[in-house]
Amino acid sequence: MESKKTVVLGASTNPTRYAFIAANMLKDYHHEVVPVGIKKGEIAGQAILNLKEKPEIDDIDTITLYLGPQNQPEWYPYILSLKPKRIIFNPGTENRELMDMARKQGIEVEIGCTLVMLRSGQY
Repeated sequence: MESKKTVVLGASTNPTRYAFIAANMLKDYHHEVVPVGIKKGEIAGQAILNLKEKPEIDDIDTITLYLGPQNQPEWYPYILSLKPKRIIFNPGTENRELMDMARKQGIEVEIGCTLVMLRSGQY
């Protein structure tokens, strides 16, 4: 299985959060994890990059989204500037506006759960 460089957007150091679980599971499945969030800390052996600094990240396969729709608009330009091959909208993050913007730029859009996709071999 090929490793897919994945940005976990909305990364959290809270072990009860799905973003935390997903980052660790991605690592367990041998994908390169790039956690980006607003809280400092470490997740899946990686320092969380500060979303407010809009870090530049190259060669992204997937952004897995853990930001609620109400928190997404201010980050649209940044998310799209990363030029991922696809964006996974995890449950509760679905947002028609961002999905349409991504599709217009040729970015694949998936509505699904990263955890389920990994476990079922659909990642």
